[in-house]
Amino acid sequence: MWKSIGELNSEDYVKAGLSLEEAKGFQKVVTDVISRTKGVDPRDQWKALVDECVLKPWHPHPLHQLLYYSIYSNWDASIHGPPLYWFPSLSLSKSTNLGRLMETHGPRLLGASYKNPLESFELFRRFSVEHPEVYWSIVIDELSLKFHTPPRCILDKSKPEGTWLPDAVLNTAECCLIPSSRSQREDDSLAVVWREEGFDDSPVSQMTFKELRQRVMLVANAISGSFATGDTIAIDMTMTVDAVIIYLAIIFAGCVVVSIADSFAAKEIATRLKISKAKGIFTQDHVLRGGRRYPLYSRVVEAAPSKIIVLPASGTELRVQLRDQDIPWKDFLSKASVEDNYGPIYVPVNSVINILFSSGTTGEPKAIPWTQLSPIRSACDGWAHFDVKVGNTYCWPTNLGWVMGPTLIFSCFLTGTTLALYHGSPLGHGFGKFDAGVTILGTVPSLVKTWKRTNCMEGLNWTKIKYFATTGEASNVDDVLWLSSKAYYKPVIEVCGGTELASSYIIGSPLQPQAFGAFSTPTMATRIIIFDENGVPYPEDQPCTGEVGLFPQHLGATDRLLNADHEEVYFKGMPMYKETRLRRHGDILKRTVGGYFTVQGRADDTMNLGGIKTSSIEIERVCDQADECISETAAVSITPPNGGPELLAIFTVLKEGFKKQSEEELKKKFSRAIQKDLNPLFKVSFVKIVAEFQRTASNKLLRRVLRDQMNQEIRSLRSRI
Repeated sequence: MWKSIGELNSEDYVKAGLSLEEAKGFQKVVTDVISRTKGVDPRDQWKALVDECVLKPWHPHPLHQLLYYSIYSNWDASIHGPPLYWFPSLSLSKSTNLGRLMETHGPRLLGASYKNPLESFELFRRFSVEHPEVYWSIVIDELSLKFHTPPRCILDKSKPEGTWLPDAVLNTAECCLIPSSRSQREDDSLAVVWREEGFDDSPVSQMTFKELRQRVMLVANAISGSFATGDTIAIDMTMTVDAVIIYLAIIFAGCVVVSIADSFAAKEIATRLKISKAKGIFTQDHVLRGGRRYPLYSRVVEAAPSKIIVLPASGTELRVQLRDQDIPWKDFLSKASVEDNYGPIYVPVNSVINILFSSGTTGEPKAIPWTQLSPIRSACDGWAHFDVKVGNTYCWPTNLGWVMGPTLIFSCFLTGTTLALYHGSPLGHGFGKFDAGVTILGTVPSLVKTWKRTNCMEGLNWTKIKYFATTGEASNVDDVLWLSSKAYYKPVIEVCGGTELASSYIIGSPLQPQAFGAFSTPTMATRIIIFDENGVPYPEDQPCTGEVGLFPQHLGATDRLLNADHEEVYFKGMPMYKETRLRRHGDILKRTVGGYFTVQGRADDTMNLGGIKTSSIEIERVCDQADECISETAAVSITPPNGGPELLAIFTVLKEGFKKQSEEELKKKFSRAIQKDLNPLFKVSFVKIVAEFQRTASNKLLRRVLRDQMNQEIRSLRSRI
């Protein structure tokens, strides 16, 4: 139990890591600041401490914990909503992209109701929902878009989901590369900065937009000599500058990118190549991480693609022997002509440019096609919610196989923001020392947890950072407290969305106060409805918990799947709202007092492991084959009592007549099987042997009951410690 802020004494500060002399001085400063706050509202007290920089990034984390939790020790979230830690200023709000837009257009669109970006944010967001064609016409104009044929309108409402930018023709990759007076991006503006792992004291490498354009045109020229327009071409690489160039070049040449994560086993690579009918694949000889080499080309070969173009992970020479039909990177580039004016292939706006994959509730991953609308949505959401623009540098350790890879590329290059890449592991000091002037840093909670646990970022200066972002899994409050404190409590923008949306649906905003581990708003132009188990919607301003449904007019969202029925996956069985069929997303959402949101889990049996969505069925399919003694398994995810990433638990029923295995032995076998045949990043945290599984009358497995049992056991164990 934390003391209240007024009860703290010098001994408490000593326990938090200060010397006795430091503790006495610090206590006096805190007392002085708190005494000057208006009233005793904890939000005012915390804001005063942050505004006056009482807590420093180099102070020990226990000291940050002590003040935050002591100030909010008597806070009742059920009455007041979640405790807040960051409060935007009016001057800051007017300098943001969205604030500037509101100051320009707010009085005209909202009339006398418009006050300023802070007071009128929610009013303007609701306007964007009710008048999407007006909002998108203004925001799209802010991007570096060059239409070969302009759209005849923003939104054709003749069908429920609408038709966005009808008749438009363009090449989105070209838009990423050309100078733009709108974004004030010039040819000599920095496009990409990067550093190789192991060279942490070397200067940061740089590439201008002109250099990037020339490189993309060269690779696109080579692609056109080996592939036909419209071919699907896979990329299975780490997120290097070469991978970014190849990604843009495939689209520039009128082909379709197939995104595959470099962590996948050969079976998973093969599945994605087969579904997408990829005509070839770009990959590396190895993956370099933490000073070690891990095979990649050999895994891709095992997946048996027809043609592989292989890049060296370091240097200029490959360290593997290639098959006869495969091509070294140097030889592939030699196929390009010397001309530097290779032009883009223009296609309609609804043409597919990228195939990504997301696990469904079957053993086969859903193949999700991105059209040219998808990068527009990604970039617009980054523009509005992360303030990405010329002069900012955006870094997010990710991969082209996951939605954040393409999202990061388009968010940077369609707005003129500099992309920062670290060619190596983000888990250590080298990544934190990547002094590229990063102003926006994206993460996943498990990454932050590792930084905090290992103390690997000690002594580094992150105070240039204006915004943090986090997505992929639930955040632990204490972990994001640690992260925010490293930059004098800059906001950590929580993001929740999906590959099929090309964006988020709930997020944070630099125009609203922020709470750790919570989302402050639906994204601009996004309307969400939370409904109960009977499909009855809750009032839109009422605190509640239920499944979320999205209004189908969502620019950039999919209108097709390559290997599944889109209508069945996203709309079948969803409730109507005012004559509109809601779109399924699958999250259970809690709306708090004050209008903040937290994700409570999945409505189906999909789970989120380390930021990667997978299904119980996929996990069970692998675990059932892990040992001959296993009759059947059930996989569920468990949310830790104090929040944070989901943990994987496996329940199993054993066969009669076989050698009995202990739960610890099975845990090791399940982990090995999952990491070999599904994903090497997944880890089994709990195993429970049971006599039988409870089922419904229709023989459906009651995973919810198993999840509740495991949560109860964890709580019981914690109470005994």
